[in-house]
Amino acid sequence: MIEDYVVIDLEMTGLAVKTEAILEVGAVRMRDGCETDCYAALLNTGRRIPEKISALTGITAEMVESGREPEEAMEEFFAFLGEDVLVGQNVIFDYSFLKQWAVNHRFSFERSAVDTLKLARNFLPEGQKKDLDSLCGYFGIARVNAHRALADARETGQIFECMKAAYGKEAPEKFEPYPLVYKAKRQTPASARQKEYLRAYASARGIALPDNLEQLSRSEASRIADRWIAAYGKLEK
Repeated sequence: MIEDYVVIDLEMTGLAVKTEAILEVGAVRMRDGCETDCYAALLNTGRRIPEKISALTGITAEMVESGREPEEAMEEFFAFLGEDVLVGQNVIFDYSFLKQWAVNHRFSFERSAVDTLKLARNFLPEGQKKDLDSLCGYFGIARVNAHRALADARETGQIFECMKAAYGKEAPEKFEPYPLVYKAKRQTPASARQKEYLRAYASARGIALPDNLEQLSRSEASRIADRWIAAYGKLEK
């Protein structure tokens, strides 16, 4: 069973990989089952933070405004991950956002991982809830700063070590890392012409512009334009 790995957790502005942004990253480096280093960064996404995300995470618009520049912080985050095996709670979800970021920025990111959610489904009673809050309660782990990336990563690591101790000898093969697979297509940024069209259309029809106008991809900008035209008609030349 692995003793050296990095536990990851991400907070996002929403669930859709192609349209939402990474809001916060956290990672804990483990060596011989003990934490040796950590990394955390809150990213200034330039987007409005949905109320439900603020309610869940406690991350406010003011906090995001003073957050890190995303390109710089993510470069540091990937460097921190290095070539380590990843551990995470429903790790493919976080990995999908990291993979999309990597593809968008034209570099390769392939990893193997162990998923604490899959382990919990293998070993815990069927009626036992298997979300992170419930797993912390099950294993007697204090829940601190829930739904913040570094705290969640740290507690996921503790859960992983508890499951190794409880079930590792019984089924060591379940703790073997497996390759993560997520296919991502590079998202090209929206052109200046597309953004200018959206500004003009919004002004003419009295429609609010998307909060993330400057971060839109070409496909996203096209979908918004098509949706507006279907609802309100074409602009007169």
